[in-house]
Amino acid sequence: ALINALLESQLLSLPFKGFALVNAVGTRKRPVPKLPALEAEKELRKMDFIMDHIRELRRMNWRQMVAQGMQLGLIITSALMIWKSLMLVTGSESPVVVVLSGSMEPGFYRGDILFLNMGKKPIRTGEVVVFNLDGRDIPIVHRVIKVHERKNGTHIDILTKGDNNYGDDRALYNEGQEWLHQHHIMGRAVGFLPKVGMVTIVMNDYPALKFLLIGALGLLVLTTKDG
Repeated sequence: ALINALLESQLLSLPFKGFALVNAVGTRKRPVPKLPALEAEKELRKMDFIMDHIRELRRMNWRQMVAQGMQLGLIITSALMIWKSLMLVTGSESPVVVVLSGSMEPGFYRGDILFLNMGKKPIRTGEVVVFNLDGRDIPIVHRVIKVHERKNGTHIDILTKGDNNYGDDRALYNEGQEWLHQHHIMGRAVGFLPKVGMVTIVMNDYPALKFLLIGALGLLVLTTKDG
């Protein structure tokens, strides 16, 4: 009993911060939980930031509300104009896309942003293209491995394959379809930014987060005063 009391007194005198106890048979006990004070403080600051903007919004009169709403509308309109301008310049209905899978590794990884340009030149073997199959909502980015072109140039057959896939994409095409045609192609990949599109993937996986972010940005714009 005396030995046990001495051992307990020695253990209690040790600083427990960052340590975990180990019993006699070598099984590890759970560490003593530490109060996440810093995380709690960060969350409180975020809530204060949101509440400050909500109070600022309530203090505005109707003229200020209209002015801030027009500013928000101007931002949205400008973004749409930039997007439409990119469509005209690149000739692609979707000039910027995000890679959603690993079928093109190691060339492109999940979360990479691709910049597309259709151009007037015919599609050639080895080019990376983004195509959309009839009845499908999500486009696919793969490499062209075969091209059959008629002499008059009015018709072209295209076969694609993912760099990280074993076989070609005929298994992905619609039933009875063996080739892609020009109307399936959305554009050629002419540039990319690695991993920047992971934000878009996360927002698509968690729609609530997307609406929360959009709402926070809208609130920030509405409550920000010029000058």
